[in-house]
Amino acid sequence: MDARLNLFGSTVGAKALRHLNAAGKALADAGLPPTTQELVKIRASQLNGCGFCLDMHTKEASAAGESALRLNLVAAWREATVFTEAERAALELTEQGTRLADAAGGVTDAAWAEAARHYDEEQLAALVSLIAVINAYNRLNVLVRQPAGDYTPGQFG
Repeated sequence: MDARLNLFGSTVGAKALRHLNAAGKALADAGLPPTTQELVKIRASQLNGCGFCLDMHTKEASAAGESALRLNLVAAWREATVFTEAERAALELTEQGTRLADAAGGVTDAAWAEAARHYDEEQLAALVSLIAVINAYNRLNVLVRQPAGDYTPGQFG
């Protein structure tokens, strides 16, 4: 399977991706626990059906020491006992922030309050921004049908 479009080979696509990558780098260093960041990226990618991002972020999480058990249970996090309360709050915010079209009111006050109970304002800013950025990556990859399966941990730096 080949991608419909090589975004990196396009002047406009490459420029946009550089900016998106810069935003992702800023968020990686923003104080949100790295494990939480990967769980958020994985859950949004599952919801959006982005195989490329799932391949990347499950492999990155595994290389960083995340257990296969937790990675396998991200899709069923509500029923799983292996996630902390803070991670569960981040996953709920991720789901609601990713499925905006499914809920007329957007993110609920209850989901926001639970996230705010576990994360300070800077971490919340990072979390909200991370959800937006991974959704952007997912949409780019799904639109161009970016193939999945060949990612190597650390491939992009």
